[in-house]
Amino acid sequence: MAKVAVIGAGSWGTALSKVLADNAHEVLVWSILEDEIEMLKNEKEHKSKLPGVKLPDSIEYSTDLQYACSGRDALIMAVPSPFVRSTAKSMKEFVADGQVIVNVAKGIEDKTYMTLTEIIEEEIPQAVACVLSGPSHAEEVGRELTTTLVAGAEKKENAEMIQNLFMCDYLRVYTSSDVLGIELGGALKNVIALAAGIADGLGQGDNAKAAIITRGIAEISKLGLAMGGKQESFTGLTGIGDLIVTCSSMHSRNRRAGILIGQGKSMQEAMDEVQMVVEGVYSAKAAMGLAEKYKIAMPIVSAVNQILFENKSAAVALNELMGRQKRSENANVDWN
Repeated sequence: MAKVAVIGAGSWGTALSKVLADNAHEVLVWSILEDEIEMLKNEKEHKSKLPGVKLPDSIEYSTDLQYACSGRDALIMAVPSPFVRSTAKSMKEFVADGQVIVNVAKGIEDKTYMTLTEIIEEEIPQAVACVLSGPSHAEEVGRELTTTLVAGAEKKENAEMIQNLFMCDYLRVYTSSDVLGIELGGALKNVIALAAGIADGLGQGDNAKAAIITRGIAEISKLGLAMGGKQESFTGLTGIGDLIVTCSSMHSRNRRAGILIGQGKSMQEAMDEVQMVVEGVYSAKAAMGLAEKYKIAMPIVSAVNQILFENKSAAVALNELMGRQKRSENANVDWN
């Protein structure tokens, strides 16, 4: 049995706390919101973020960050990506040397272009930053539906420790050393999912969805490889796997926001209606900045940025994507 604290009580943090508690670990859930903690204590359920999922009585809840961090075998960083840096800053003085922090959010910081584990390493240098990611919706994990994830860490023993914490009969966890590739796949797929949702909002069909997923993973892979990620991460669960589930499911807040934008709502109106952090919006600018830095053509990511931040019509952006110069699908495949 391990002592684990989940830092962040959103839908994903709540679902993962249930997995950990069901696996007989000693679990504490932390939130900065007093009302949220009181609700979880009294209702044993997150009424707004994960309704219908009853949480084990063994889970403890607290707003005390020092108490949450102290003496734990692992800390699960489950706050939304825009709040990872500020939360890490607050945690720093309470984290022991060598303490494992497992990032489970997905995103890239706008101004620095840093991944979330890189932010944790910068703000809490004494910690061991790892990642847990893959094609997963909290709503399904909370209902104990079959799910697969990947635990990423620089050292094999840390990845295996995370694997052992979470793996159960409905949640299969693989291990990987490619922390960067895992994080890039998880962050960039949210931007492509916005594009898939926008196409849905415009009334496009399955053909368009398949094109966006396929050309989207091509864009993600090109950038990820240029940055040092491994191809296996982009063709595996944390790449194409996560992209498929995020582009196709109504559980996906990024797809839902994209649908609203495609129907004519502004970025802010869409985010307000979804009522959750739409992480693809925060990662879109960073993705475009990285594409420019590494000189990688990312036309879908570029179109999403133009729609979000330059007031370009979604219909016009789609027409421009379709009307680009003719080219071969695989430029590296030679003719006989």
